Amino acid sequence: MSVFTPVSRDQLETFLAGYDLGRLVDFQGIEGGSENSNFFVATSQGEFVLTLVERGPAQALDFFIQLLAELHAASLPVPYAIADRNGQCLQQLNDRPALLQPRLPGKHLSTPNPSDCQAVGTALAQLHQASSKSSLQRRSDRGLDWLAEQGSALAAELDDGDLHTQLKQTLALINQWRQQPPALPRAIVHADLFRDNVMFDGHHLSGMIDFYNAHTGITLYDVAIACNDWCLDAEQQLDPARTRALLAGYAALRPFSPAEADAWPALLRIAALRFWLSRQHAAAQHKDQPGVLVKDPGHFRQIFANHSTVSIGLPLAL
Repeated sequence: MSVFTPVSRDQLETFLAGYDLGRLVDFQGIEGGSENSNFFVATSQGEFVLTLVERGPAQALDFFIQLLAELHAASLPVPYAIADRNGQCLQQLNDRPALLQPRLPGKHLSTPNPSDCQAVGTALAQLHQASSKSSLQRRSDRGLDWLAEQGSALAAELDDGDLHTQLKQTLALINQWRQQPPALPRAIVHADLFRDNVMFDGHHLSGMIDFYNAHTGITLYDVAIACNDWCLDAEQQLDPARTRALLAGYAALRPFSPAEADAWPALLRIAALRFWLSRQHAAAQHKDQPGVLVKDPGHFRQIFANHSTVSIGLPLAL
């Protein structure tokens, strides 16, 4: 169970006293998180999710609160921060920034089919349509600068010749983009739309959650992150049917450009590298911490290696 900061029942009852949500019925820590502490909370008036934010500057939380309020107003299936009796959304609990949000219906999918992937592509396009209109801006703390620094440290230790060459080529492109950003569509991106951050209620996509990595960035990077989780086969290769379904769902609302088609293989590699590096960092940070889910960095190392060639391109309008 990934709960970095535990919460007692007495602490939670005191916290909830500031809201008009009834009495506490039950609560439990949520398994599977790798960065924040999350809890399911049931009260006499409904079900909620409590998040204690463990990483990142507290001042960035205003961005997340405003972003989710805008996406909720645009009718997207996202959580949003609930205000207390004084109209405050951002709270403190156990010396951590705390947010209370409605619990969305549905469950996570472990084995998505092409129809599910198409729904994810559509939802991601809708998110980008809405967020591209926002005046909000946020720089990622795990963007190109972080990738260049951490990737260079990894390259210095890597002993696999072919993988080392691929990594150096990817880092060269990252450094080029740091100097001259590519002319690709941008919006606020989710940047973590894995299966455990999407809810399905039957065949209906009922929720997109965990926006704590959201930032202003390249929309195709968001698509690549999603494909690197939703569309993989047992060998960590892109499954053609699911990949094409996700891309088609997205392109139906936001058609891809030739420039995006050219950048697609590189962005798949960059998206894989980002999570290879962040999982290595988490594994080192929490290796001796009991009860913390540490995800295997080797999973994304293999995905990165498999993207040495990319045979599934973006669909382009004729």
